Amino acid sequence: METTKNKLLELVQRYDVAAPRYTSYPTVPCWDENTWSPGKWIHHVRLQLAQSSSRGISLYVHLPFCESLCTYCGCNTRITKNHGVEVPYIDAVLAEWKLYRNHLSADSLPISEIHLGGGTPTFFSPIQLDRLVAGLLDGNHVLPGASFSFEAHPANTTIEHLQLLFDAGFRRLSLGIQDFDSGVQQLINRRQTEADVWRVMKDARQIGYTSINFDLIYGLPLQTLKSVSDTVKKALAMRPDRISFYSYAHVPWMRPGQRRYTEEDLPKGRDKLELYLLGKSAIKQAGYRDVGMDHFALPNDALCRAADDGSLHRNFMGYTDRYTPLLIGLGVSSISDSWTAFAQNVKTVEEYKALVNAGQLPVFKGHVLSTADLSVRKRILDIMCRGTTILDVPAAQSATILRRLAPLFADGLVSWDGLHVKVTKKGFSFLRNICMAFDERLHAKHYTHPLFSKAV
Repeated sequence: METTKNKLLELVQRYDVAAPRYTSYPTVPCWDENTWSPGKWIHHVRLQLAQSSSRGISLYVHLPFCESLCTYCGCNTRITKNHGVEVPYIDAVLAEWKLYRNHLSADSLPISEIHLGGGTPTFFSPIQLDRLVAGLLDGNHVLPGASFSFEAHPANTTIEHLQLLFDAGFRRLSLGIQDFDSGVQQLINRRQTEADVWRVMKDARQIGYTSINFDLIYGLPLQTLKSVSDTVKKALAMRPDRISFYSYAHVPWMRPGQRRYTEEDLPKGRDKLELYLLGKSAIKQAGYRDVGMDHFALPNDALCRAADDGSLHRNFMGYTDRYTPLLIGLGVSSISDSWTAFAQNVKTVEEYKALVNAGQLPVFKGHVLSTADLSVRKRILDIMCRGTTILDVPAAQSATILRRLAPLFADGLVSWDGLHVKVTKKGFSFLRNICMAFDERLHAKHYTHPLFSKAV
């Protein structure tokens, strides 16, 4: 056992390099904005809707407001205790959606997915969230089997939030827990009690929610084997349907709030590896299955079923049990994806509202995917969701990819049979590193400053 841990530690130290999380390809820092314009973006949205209307549209709404800053957080947030911001922001989101509807010239759009993310969606009152969802659905039609989900802070999620959203069609929620240890919570400024989570779980189950996810993070400042063990045990006792157990992304050059602590406060090397192995082992022993990277689900959950039948998908919202080629992101800093193009909204609330109120889509940058991009995107998606891909590319390109993969072959992280690259059981802990071998745009650029968090 100790020998196995030592070998794994060697791999962790070797592959713990800065790497994208691959919720998209190309990743945002590699976008070529010279190929893109707002007009081209709308053209690609129209084309995709015409080609894949039976799959419907996924809507992601970014709700950026939080009453306090969680220092570990890498999201685009606006910190305020002024709830007067709710109405004008919801008005702006619905106005942006109206602009898209006008561009698409459709009497009724097919909705397959809605996800409310943040920030803290439950910063908003239940009435405002209900108004938001009603406005999104007004005049449109919901496809059979549609999935509506939202992120929630256990400390401020009320039974009214749960009931109104359930009545609007929501059946899934994701609770941001991160860690139950009071010392860790104080340093990352994320406070919710075990009782808060039990209360939300009890209310949600009684109302009828069928899928509840817990977000747990390892590698946070001051975490120990005992604190992570206690957190995981408490989480498992509540029996969520899904658990995201992922590595803390330390990017203080992008998120100044993370400078509240230093690298000396963070578990590293063997200490961080022990946290990961302990948490993963406990989760799997409790009956949860690995799904993709950092995600676990009970065998009857839709994520497991999607993994089994090959329909598991990954996009800017993370892993999902359905593939919808058209994802429209609404709200400040949201990213949209037509499969053949990307677009991102402006990053400040003031600029976002000003553009929308002036009748302009608030997009400010994007990327149109080339044929080569689409080929790479498929392979990276295959690796992230199915653990295997076919390397049916020209000989010179294949030789380059195999050369990049050579160290991973040698370390037993991937295998090669002359056509298929396949991730081994050991390799699933290094998916980001494996994907980097296929990432042509990453290898073509030379960065002078850090962009990504560590891979492991």
